[in-house]
Amino acid sequence: MASQLYPILLKILDMKRRDFNRILASIPFLAPAVSDAASHASYKPKGVLVETERFASKGGWVVDSQFFQQVGGNYLLAHGMGTPVENARTEVEFSEGGDYQLWVRSKNWCVGGWEAPGRFQVLLNGKSVGKTFGEQNVEEWGWENAGKVSVKTGTSIVELKDETGFAGRCDALYFTKDSSEPLPNTPVELIQWKDYLSGRATAPVSTQTFDVVIVGGGIAGCGAAIAAERNGLKVALLQDRPVFGGNASSEIRVHTEGIHGKGGDILERLDTKWWPNSSPESVLDDQKRHRAMDEAKGIEQFLNYRACGVEMDGNSIATVDARKVGSGEIYRFAAPTFIDCTGDGWLGFWAGAEYAYGRESKNKFNEGWDKYGELWSPSKPDNRVMGSSVMWTAKPETYASGFPEVPWALPVAKTYTSVDSEWFWEFSSDDLHQIDDGEKIRDHMFRAIYGTFYNTKQDPSHATLKMTWVAHILGKRESRRLVGDYVYTMNDAIKKRQFKDTVVEETRAVDVHYQKSLKGYIVDFISEAMFWRLQPEDSLYYLPFRTLYSKNIDNMMMAGRCFSCSHIGLGGPRVQNTTGQMGIATGYAAALCKKYDAQPRDIYKKHIKELRKMVGYDDMVA
Repeated sequence: MASQLYPILLKILDMKRRDFNRILASIPFLAPAVSDAASHASYKPKGVLVETERFASKGGWVVDSQFFQQVGGNYLLAHGMGTPVENARTEVEFSEGGDYQLWVRSKNWCVGGWEAPGRFQVLLNGKSVGKTFGEQNVEEWGWENAGKVSVKTGTSIVELKDETGFAGRCDALYFTKDSSEPLPNTPVELIQWKDYLSGRATAPVSTQTFDVVIVGGGIAGCGAAIAAERNGLKVALLQDRPVFGGNASSEIRVHTEGIHGKGGDILERLDTKWWPNSSPESVLDDQKRHRAMDEAKGIEQFLNYRACGVEMDGNSIATVDARKVGSGEIYRFAAPTFIDCTGDGWLGFWAGAEYAYGRESKNKFNEGWDKYGELWSPSKPDNRVMGSSVMWTAKPETYASGFPEVPWALPVAKTYTSVDSEWFWEFSSDDLHQIDDGEKIRDHMFRAIYGTFYNTKQDPSHATLKMTWVAHILGKRESRRLVGDYVYTMNDAIKKRQFKDTVVEETRAVDVHYQKSLKGYIVDFISEAMFWRLQPEDSLYYLPFRTLYSKNIDNMMMAGRCFSCSHIGLGGPRVQNTTGQMGIATGYAAALCKKYDAQPRDIYKKHIKELRKMVGYDDMVA
């Protein structure tokens, strides 16, 4: 079926990784393929496509953009914490009335011997189309046939009606007069098909040029942007969410830790107070952070722009493409220098940068610790990494309240109870990739949260306890680690190794996590921290600039948890004030790249004293 519809896609099998990912997500690179496929005799879609991220009114549904590459689009999520959310609603124009087959792309995110938790209805002109969606027997995205519907020429109203408040999800609807028309479902095919039907594939794409393009608007990305802007650079800052801050934002709510190092004048405008993780006080810090970004007039902010591919010029990135969340429109950004602050190392991944994932053998960098053995660093390398968190809050009200039964959640939550969350609400599994399986990991945490809260509510003493907030964006700790000219390890920290190119400093312990279930704990979503504490505990250790630029992509730097390090080496500097220092260093380095018409490696080789002075060091070793 796919080969009939999309003969051009057969070429993908022979492509390099960066070319494949660009086709997966980038319209300009897609357009010739779409044109070829569209001219093929069998490629004649006749229907009307409705992408849910483009609904005029989202109601109580939220746009989930964090799994675009894996799903094949952004989708609407009914995130009601057990209370059905307000309908999402949009107008659809039909140039021809009559009977159509309606297909709905959805997912049963928790298949089992219970009613599906994410059920919803589709209303057409105020009436249900007669089928409940989100009840498939497989835990995969797919098209569900709603059967025949009738519409009149002109405008019809389509609504999504949530039935449960428990993470129902819908990607797209398709009305077709051809009952035998095959529909794509793999991400590559689906994006191509959507782009053709929406007209995006043939829409002109303009290129905007900057001195530096920074992808990722967490603390590291914001720090990089401000540092570059203060030195006169024209900066583009792309962030795939509506707020800056990453894990520190009000969408995830993890307070910043670590020291400011030499970057206090910038980081004090970006960091958080030390509120309990998941606190609504994070909103106030969002406001502070956005004021700081707004005051930097040389930074052009691109909130809700999800980077999706790169164009290469040899070993350098020429342009980055991004889609506007909510419309799917593509925009192109050119610069001589790029900084990857995505956390997941997406920019480097698309560009073909060397990267690491998982835990190295303890022998590779001599990082073993007998106290914890295999939990700390394994004899043989594996794919285990620190996990992702989904935070939540509850508070007592003045009246008693109930909570729905959640039989689908109890196999994960078991008998566990809690009245709130903390950092140790974390999930990682050798069998699940923190990027490729991100949606499954997030959904596992949904089951943990809702099952735990249900258990807690069975205690009469918690009759007035009410769930007030649950994140739907993953708070990640570790995934891809891009490789630079130097790989930072545990021994660099504990030996307090000094470098002639030091640009970051920290004092916190080397801190990595494991799932407590590995030692027989009742549930698999609670972690334990292992701390190798430096002596004395306030000792400084240092990170060299060579960990902040790519080994094989000439004009790309990286800041944040995707910097060049081992799994254990990540343990200390991975917190947000420290990654903010990394960002500041790369922002200053970008200014030197422009000043000297140089690449990041040239800054290390020829201008490192000048960079260190900009960061705040003198010309002596740290």
